[in-house]
Amino acid sequence: MKTETPELEKNIEEDTGLKQLVVNYIGTQLDGPDDITVEMAVQVFASEFPEFLLAIAEENFIRGYQQALDDLESSVQQQTE
Repeated sequence: MKTETPELEKNIEEDTGLKQLVVNYIGTQLDGPDDITVEMAVQVFASEFPEFLLAIAEENFIRGYQQALDDLESSVQQQTE
């Protein structure tokens, strides 16, 4: 299956302390692959810290929904002008 989000295939660069900690933890959980991808991080977070991902997903949904409503309102206003 082709990934719809290319960002998921990117390797995580360990350029901050938190990223180093996360990459090391994920490597341990997944039996030590050399390169840890964003998708691997999502999988581990989903199984071990789902409330974190849920909060991000909810915020993303609300923002997207609000943007759709704003776009619809703008479109209606343009049509009436």
